[in-house]
Amino acid sequence: MPTLTAAPSADRRQQILAAAMICFAKRGFHQTSMHDISAEAGISVGLIYRYFENKEAVISAMAAEHRQEIEELLARARQAPSLLEALEIFFTAHCCAAAEFRIESAFVVDLFAEGSRNARVARLVREILDALVDGVAKLIAQSPEARAAENGMTPRQQAELIFATSRGMLMRDVVDLRATSDTVRRERQIELVRRLWRLLFAEAVSH
Repeated sequence: MPTLTAAPSADRRQQILAAAMICFAKRGFHQTSMHDISAEAGISVGLIYRYFENKEAVISAMAAEHRQEIEELLARARQAPSLLEALEIFFTAHCCAAAEFRIESAFVVDLFAEGSRNARVARLVREILDALVDGVAKLIAQSPEARAAENGMTPRQQAELIFATSRGMLMRDVVDLRATSDTVRRERQIELVRRLWRLLFAEAVSH
């Protein structure tokens, strides 16, 4: 009989995490069971438990991966020739096909909701948000535009305002029944960033 070749551990782990995101986005954390994740991934529940102790371990792994994505985005943004282009890198990083975007957005919204009920998840979400906002605040602080602007806000406050606006748009897109295309969503995000940039750094732009 032919022998079955097992998928590499890293590939199997990614397969489980991808399936979990779909399940969490469709059903929410509480309604999703490990059996649901196994069915979506097409593997046995026992195999999932070889990689993750429980659902919270799956969420923790997702958070760790997202932190790594943030570090990679920050590295790209630091290479941008201007603050505006650096911010555009951040706010268009997750523009993707409509179906994929809706899954990711629904997952993020449910993650925030779970954080309101679960202290451990709340810490994970807070750590991700702080890493993201801190990274952008540092980019702002080091930029010529921020040093020239006189808006009375600290780089941290400016970063918080930018992300509050972005998160509001994400939540709106979760219930976008028209399924806005990737191109339109990307253009809308870029326009938002440019308007905020002009608002926050008007003094720098005018000189």
